[in-house]
Amino acid sequence: MRFRHPDGSTVHLAYCTNVHPAETLDGVLAQLRDHCEPVRRRLGRDRLGIGLWLAKDAAHALVTDPSALRRLRTELDSRGLEVVTLNGFPYEGFGADEVKYRVYKPDWADAERLEHTTALARLLAGLLPDDVTEGTISTLPLAWRTVYDDSRASQAHTAFATLAERLDALEELTGRSIRIGLEPEPGCIVETTADAIAPLTAIGHDRIGVCVDTCHLATSFEDPHTALQALTTAGVPIVKSQLSAALHAEHPHLPEVREALAAFDEPRFLHQTRTLTAAGLRGTDDLGEALKEDALPDASPWRAHFHVPLHAAPAAPLTSTLPVLKDTLTRLVGGPHPLTRHLEVETYTWQALPPELRPRARAQLADGIAAELTLARDLLTDLGLKELP
Repeated sequence: MRFRHPDGSTVHLAYCTNVHPAETLDGVLAQLRDHCEPVRRRLGRDRLGIGLWLAKDAAHALVTDPSALRRLRTELDSRGLEVVTLNGFPYEGFGADEVKYRVYKPDWADAERLEHTTALARLLAGLLPDDVTEGTISTLPLAWRTVYDDSRASQAHTAFATLAERLDALEELTGRSIRIGLEPEPGCIVETTADAIAPLTAIGHDRIGVCVDTCHLATSFEDPHTALQALTTAGVPIVKSQLSAALHAEHPHLPEVREALAAFDEPRFLHQTRTLTAAGLRGTDDLGEALKEDALPDASPWRAHFHVPLHAAPAAPLTSTLPVLKDTLTRLVGGPHPLTRHLEVETYTWQALPPELRPRARAQLADGIAAELTLARDLLTDLGLKELP
């Protein structure tokens, strides 16, 4: 979906396909048919943006076979779909029964991460619509915190320098500018937007910036105005933003709140949990760990890294951080000029919701994704953006 900002620029809205597990090219093509096109039809649009997730094997098949890339581009066009952004964070296995810490490997100190991201950039340059010259890719925020030392930090810095050179060469070759955004996430070396400033300033290239995920921002109790202002002041580009909402518990000391939270403690994804205390931010790596007695202070609200559907906050006594999303979006695109032009709804946890909240069929999932995109569209038009055909 495309929108015209009051300054005349185009803002793109997509939804991320990592909600539909697929590791191969055939699986990606099936996604377009079974999920993405039905969502577009529900929205009554001739064109729908998708934030494509290409796992290692799918990306390899596409980058080594030009005819396969042409086939994918043809399928996108024929189904009324377009791609201006990729989710390059998960490498493989995102649809596994247990993902947890595996999603952070390989990290930016490993050669595989550089080669995979380079492949994604080449592919995106070939997938962009004919009238679009800029693409974006979100990626791992360096590494998970416990496996990073000075040696690995140096390797990661070198990898980004190499990537920047390759992106420069790609634009010379194709005329397409591809930018990469580190996605701050709780528990990682770059946990917050503030953590991103030093390494990105050291890299010092305008093709390497930040992807602001509003669930992660809220989970870490970052203030949107402070966070975005600091990035702008530091000259760090906001490459893209993922529109998502975290799980919020206002009174975690109450037994009924603990019981409600326990329903979201599931084995597939990591749900980092945080609380803001007088002594600063405290947290655990997972929701189940937080629920253990005395593991986390409970005098102040808790937030958990669980991407809940934007249009359907959990039932009381829980809620979501949708207000943080709204505040962030206002500051991203509500001013005289957009701070980013690529927005992506990223609720990948539909099938990890408590059983009674999960969609039971493809049609229900398509309905839910369409409802999320409708909410995002309405927020954008309320900010003065005009939806384009």
